[in-house]
Amino acid sequence: MTEKVFLVGVGMTNFEKPGMKDRQSGEWQYWEMAEEAGRAALADAGVGYDLVEQAAVGYCFQQSTAGQRAVYSIGLTGIPVYNLNNNCATGSSALMTARQFVAGGINDCVLALGFEKMSKGALGAGSGADGFATSPVARHYGVMAAKHGFEASPPTAQIFGNAAREHMERYGTTAEQLALVGVKNHRHSAANPRAQFREEYTLQEVLDARTIHAPLTKFQCSPTSDGAAAAVVVSERFVREHGLQERAVEIVAQAMTTDTEESFASGSCIDVVGKPMSREAGRAVFERSGLGIEDVDVIELHDCFSINELLTYEALGMCADGESGKLVADGATGYGGRWVVNPSGGLISKGHPLGATGLAQTAELVWQLRGEAEARQVPGARVGLAHNIGLGGAAVVTLLRR
Repeated sequence: MTEKVFLVGVGMTNFEKPGMKDRQSGEWQYWEMAEEAGRAALADAGVGYDLVEQAAVGYCFQQSTAGQRAVYSIGLTGIPVYNLNNNCATGSSALMTARQFVAGGINDCVLALGFEKMSKGALGAGSGADGFATSPVARHYGVMAAKHGFEASPPTAQIFGNAAREHMERYGTTAEQLALVGVKNHRHSAANPRAQFREEYTLQEVLDARTIHAPLTKFQCSPTSDGAAAAVVVSERFVREHGLQERAVEIVAQAMTTDTEESFASGSCIDVVGKPMSREAGRAVFERSGLGIEDVDVIELHDCFSINELLTYEALGMCADGESGKLVADGATGYGGRWVVNPSGGLISKGHPLGATGLAQTAELVWQLRGEAEARQVPGARVGLAHNIGLGGAAVVTLLRR
């Protein structure tokens, strides 16, 4: 793959609590939200749908070929549509698929689209006779159960909550440091009109919120959400021929990793929730780009729970293992710090419709690198990094440059 790849248009809907969005037809259907995001991305690029050659569409909870139903709302041009599901990394997997089509010289213009219409309440571990034995993540939960048991609290909160407990025991990380992630990201989302939640909370309010699985409280956990996001992915030739240089943001490097033996060998929830995958994806992206974490200005990372933001700091080389709590406490990852992490509010406060999350991260970074992020703007941002992870597992890291 030798072709340069660019993003020339991005779009997303507001992220909403499931069932809260009204439409004239009544319920907000997934193809309506997908159409809204897809048309917004095309309008942002100034590109007609007739120029789109293929579409990579991600979602987790709709039926097979829902990707076709989604793009049919945008246009009936007969293009190939690829349906993707990689758990919480689905949106970035759609982006990566689109990028590969362009980088490989197969296409000049591809639409990456992600959406999700979710149910209220916490995510489960999967289905099966015993609740999760047949789930693709049964091995992951088995590692947790062997060390911590399996309780009645939401399974995803359990496995990340137990990772937090291990981090506290191993490194002395405090409940206050974990809670500061929630404080920061809720503060950032107050400036994001597309965020599901826009309230700010004090440290004490985050600590005193309802416990989901200790030490994680409600304001440290991402919610279920409805919403969609999209990106128009094009070649350098397409940029030049359509005069899109002022809109274009380059995908400098991108990598996806999946679980290896390291994820399971230690028996630690820190490893089984994806820290080794994130570390390897970050390493690959920096190696391919010739850039380092010190060159990055703004980061959108997968804070499904506050502990995962801390684990990702370490995995990306922002600090040494065990020092992530101090990093957030020192203000290094907020406005005025070394990096601005999750200026959108992140998954914790912006929301987390699984299929849309990775592309919403991409949209935020494109706006930041173009200087179009309004009240959220990171001054002088030129290099952005997106990190999107799903249990089961997949970690996608994308490096963007303006």
